[in-house]
Amino acid sequence: MLHFIEQKLEKQGLDRRELSELLIRLLDYGVICRDESQVEQQLYDRYLRLEEIIADYLELIGVRVQHDKRFQFIRLYPPGAQIPGVQDEPNAIQSPGLRMRLNQNEVALILVLRAQYDKALREGQVDEQGCVMVSLESLSIAIKNLLKRTLPDNMTERKQLFRRLKQLRLIQIANEDRLDDGDMWMRIRPMIMSYVSEQVLADLIENEQASVDMADEESAEAESSDEASTDDETTEIKSSDDESSHAENSEIEDSEIEDSEIENVDITEEAQAEDKEVAEKAVADNQTKAEPKSKTTSLFAE
Repeated sequence: MLHFIEQKLEKQGLDRRELSELLIRLLDYGVICRDESQVEQQLYDRYLRLEEIIADYLELIGVRVQHDKRFQFIRLYPPGAQIPGVQDEPNAIQSPGLRMRLNQNEVALILVLRAQYDKALREGQVDEQGCVMVSLESLSIAIKNLLKRTLPDNMTERKQLFRRLKQLRLIQIANEDRLDDGDMWMRIRPMIMSYVSEQVLADLIENEQASVDMADEESAEAESSDEASTDDETTEIKSSDDESSHAENSEIEDSEIEDSEIENVDITEEAQAEDKEVAEKAVADNQTKAEPKSKTTSLFAE
């Protein structure tokens, strides 16, 4: 087999060292992107010349290769892994030891990156390399809305998180020292689509919509409760106003009655006074009339 490989290498003008370098890089990183660096550009171009040899070699250990010629990247899949758009092997050997393990922060960020990429893809905001630009601020908002999580506050942990995703060739970051700046922008690579399936993405969006609907219902209930409280307060105020108005009207009526009684008393007193004056006047008149008659009679007597 080595003789066969050497013959293939000789036809391509390459040696075993160059083949070993390419294989080690692939098995170490699991991915090669041509636009990542000059080194990976050279390795990718070398892979194009040795693609058949590498595929045959990796097939012996159950590792499959995904080669995206449009966006020019290569990714390896461990035995038994599912490849988007590729039929699963029925008798594939499972090898957990070759699988990459991600922590919770890495998984959460990958899910949100996939959702952001899908959104930009629908809106047509994809460049020639299939990448999408996204700001750190919008990413922070998305991870909070979708998963109710936040990016690590500790800058060391945050740098490790983004450095890990950069190593997986899922994102491109110009300056890691600006990871505390919300205005910092990064590129999401199209390889993100192979990390999160359509079904997982659909479930994620469905959960987000369910959370939004639940929040709307709670908000509506809160508004209804506030309106009910306002109505109760209005009713109480109205009732209080009615009672106050009734009390004022009662006071006014009582006052009017008192005034009427006072007026009646005054009128009665005035009437009595007038009657008294009339009576006194009548008595006086009678006396006046009586006195002359008395005098006349006495004169005649005399």
